[in-house]
Amino acid sequence: MTKAERLEAQKARLEEMLRYERELWASGCRYIAGVDEVGRGPLAGPVVTAAVILPEDFDLLGVDDSKKLTPKKRDELFEKIKEAAVCWAVGRREPGRIDEINILNATKEAMLDAVNGLSVRPDHVLIDAVKLPSLEIPQTSLIHGDALSVSIAAASILAKVTRDREMEEMARVWPGYSFEKNKGYGTKAHYEGLKALGPCPIHRKTFL
Repeated sequence: MTKAERLEAQKARLEEMLRYERELWASGCRYIAGVDEVGRGPLAGPVVTAAVILPEDFDLLGVDDSKKLTPKKRDELFEKIKEAAVCWAVGRREPGRIDEINILNATKEAMLDAVNGLSVRPDHVLIDAVKLPSLEIPQTSLIHGDALSVSIAAASILAKVTRDREMEEMARVWPGYSFEKNKGYGTKAHYEGLKALGPCPIHRKTFL
């Protein structure tokens, strides 16, 4: 594929991922927030969420489900999304709270924090897979939303880069678990660290 063909493919992908936003803008909604989470599956570390409102003229190419992007591309888009966004915010819940109320409820709490942390109140919220019954804003839950909505994809990038950077720091605080490589997920190296050292304070006890 030539450079020109790649550019056209990226433009087509952006248009495809703006479908839900364009429908809502056309219906009279001005501010649409995308919401996503990262970190529901790991054995250690927080669950991190992000909410982001993008402008109607958003034209940043390459935004997609954060899992499909390289770390370098995520880092690049992380800064550009923050610059382009109308506003953005993150939420989080720590391992202790996850153990107390379970990961789904902790994720919902963190998502609410992210939405409530926005400096502009959204007219509608697009959420990846989860429904937030206590949110008093119209919302749409989209299965695999980070691959369908550019706003949710942007939120997934903000959440993932935020969490990944923190887990890299935790690898220095709590060496021996390879957090810098597995970000708390249950890899072979992580399990070997658990076997040798036992859990550390950022492990989720109900996941072990």
